[in-house]
Amino acid sequence: MAGVSEQPSNIERAFLLDAVAKGVRADGRGLTDLRTLKIACGPTHGLAEVQLGQTRVLARVTCAVARPLPDRPTEGLVQVSAELASLAMPPPQTTVAVEEEMAVVSRMVDRVIRQSRAVDTEALCIVAGQKVWSLRLDLRILDHGGNLVDAAMVAATVALRHFRRPDVTVDGTDAVIHDPRDRNPVPLSIHHSPVCVSFAFLGHNHHSAAGQEVVLLVDPSLIEEQTMVSRYTVTLNSHREVCALSKAGGAALPLALIQRCNQIALVKADEINEKIQEALKSQLQ
Repeated sequence: MAGVSEQPSNIERAFLLDAVAKGVRADGRGLTDLRTLKIACGPTHGLAEVQLGQTRVLARVTCAVARPLPDRPTEGLVQVSAELASLAMPPPQTTVAVEEEMAVVSRMVDRVIRQSRAVDTEALCIVAGQKVWSLRLDLRILDHGGNLVDAAMVAATVALRHFRRPDVTVDGTDAVIHDPRDRNPVPLSIHHSPVCVSFAFLGHNHHSAAGQEVVLLVDPSLIEEQTMVSRYTVTLNSHREVCALSKAGGAALPLALIQRCNQIALVKADEINEKIQEALKSQLQ
């Protein structure tokens, strides 16, 4: 099982930088190729497992009745959490870094779902000001092979689209929640399906070991993430609309490089959304 390893040695870094400067990656991919994406749904509603290369993420959506926020009495709630499975735990010296990475993954997925309004939270209202559905999205990292954000976002999107909540009958302020055995559960109202496309930039202070400019890689593996000087993530939906842009720290990037990333992300997002559609359709058959 792939866990979080220690930082690569100087020799490993030098080898990786020299290789990507020549257009070669350790796993045989092209510089702008995604790793193999596998998606599995079920057996219960709201359960999805995504494998992106050596990275595996399990997403599970559950719901419960709760009181709405006072300032949003007609909107349901959505909560996101992420954790690393015990069997994939890293060496003790890297525990703090992993906890920080789990927080980044959780915040990123939560921010994308909330700010892009991927889920119709008003459709989660049962009785205004009194009862709403509270969704909980739990992300569990089974294997860490790099680029957790992209894999987690795919898992979250699939799990939300695959989830079914109990049907409800409302009479005034009274609500009857029907057992799924008595009445078919209801799918969530999803406005769109966001996916992330992440880029890693490798080089020595914007220059590679061969003296060339920084090298752009799509869907970085773990060792590529540990060697990168900067990272950039584009979030798009199936309508090719930009939902979010993220660049947390790292070296500054020229505008032309950012624009190139955005163009590549459009193509890669289409590929990911096609995989999502295929997985959900196969589940319905």
